[in-house]
Amino acid sequence: MKLGKKKMLLVSFMLFSLFFGAGNLIFPPFLGQNAGEKMPLAILGFLITAVALPVLGVIVVARFDGLDKLSQKVGTRFSMIFTILIYLSIGPGLGIPRAASVPFEMAVAPYLPKEASVTICMVIFSLVFFVLAAWLAMTPNKLVERIGKFLTPTLLLLLVFVFINYVFRGEVNIAAAQEAYAGNPLAKGFLEGYQTMDTIAALNFGLVIATTITSLGIESKKSVMSYTVRAGIFAGTILSLVYLMLSYMGMGSSNVFPIQENGAWTLRCIVKQLFGGPGAVLLAAIFTLACLTTCVGLITSISQYFSTLTKKISYTQWVFLISGFSFLVCNQGLNTILGLSIPVLNAIYPISIMLIVLGICDRWIKNNPYIYPWTITAVGCISIIYVLDKQLKVPLGFLSDWCHALPLYSMGLGWVAVAIAAAALTSVLYAFKKR
Repeated sequence: MKLGKKKMLLVSFMLFSLFFGAGNLIFPPFLGQNAGEKMPLAILGFLITAVALPVLGVIVVARFDGLDKLSQKVGTRFSMIFTILIYLSIGPGLGIPRAASVPFEMAVAPYLPKEASVTICMVIFSLVFFVLAAWLAMTPNKLVERIGKFLTPTLLLLLVFVFINYVFRGEVNIAAAQEAYAGNPLAKGFLEGYQTMDTIAALNFGLVIATTITSLGIESKKSVMSYTVRAGIFAGTILSLVYLMLSYMGMGSSNVFPIQENGAWTLRCIVKQLFGGPGAVLLAAIFTLACLTTCVGLITSISQYFSTLTKKISYTQWVFLISGFSFLVCNQGLNTILGLSIPVLNAIYPISIMLIVLGICDRWIKNNPYIYPWTITAVGCISIIYVLDKQLKVPLGFLSDWCHALPLYSMGLGWVAVAIAAAALTSVLYAFKKR
């Protein structure tokens, strides 16, 4: 059986919408505004970690039939701990609450009457948001129809509408790059792509897409992989175009507005300049649609995984538990959530990247029993040391001095050299042992 063009398009739209949430909407314009004239190089680095790696992640996880089976290449205990950590970080711990708080704080709260209680309004908004997300997640077999056919096309039309208006009516004045982007915009953009969480999310969504394609009547493993690759490429292309539009608007406004607190405020300034007061409604619709579709995808995939760990709690009960816990975390505020997400992402993102890279190369290295555990352990250690040393300012003595000697360590990319060294060392060891 073949998948028709219409269904293939819907699956691709679904994958795009699962990826495109809060971070995808707020970080590209913020990057553009801060990078200024260096935006082209910065967005190129951003597209590597926010598009290329997530698409490869979807394909790799689909090929391994799930993150747990891929991570078992490192070890059974690692597989359990890492998989749960990934699901919690992009789910109820950080990703889902962030996606729910962004549309309120950036598109609703600024327009509330002065006498209104922001806290109460936030509780009401997030309650309605999570009730709707939970309802959509209750029937995962209908996600393609609801998200791919209605929600995603609407979101894309709104984004294109804003961009076209900006091209013809927006004020463009490009500034020099801010200090963080002036030296190495490519590396800075690469690191900013972490904030979208998409490479981590791909470790979830790979199985969701493969399962969705199977539910449409495709049974052959080869055919499922072929359609997964097509959906990934198409969704990645749409993501890239949207990121280019958003970062261009941010770059064009870099010398028009002061540097904002975050990308949501950058986008809000642009929309307000174009449409005035009524732009608030448009912005609220864009934020809510983008974040709702991602939340639904995350709640669905995480509930499906946790329901396999124990028979005592059903899929439906996990949907309610995850939605309820996310509702509580969401009401702690966007800045609190963003502050927590940066160190967590810097610790686990390099591990996720290396799992994807090793998974891609698996057909050539699968007989080497050392390369997965040694490489992932080395990368994980350096990532944790970097977070403790550079972000949490924990004194580490000689460890800190040693790590500072690594190439690109100060930029958060010291793990790259360590990964290459670990992979090379295990390859030599395996070759020696074979002889």
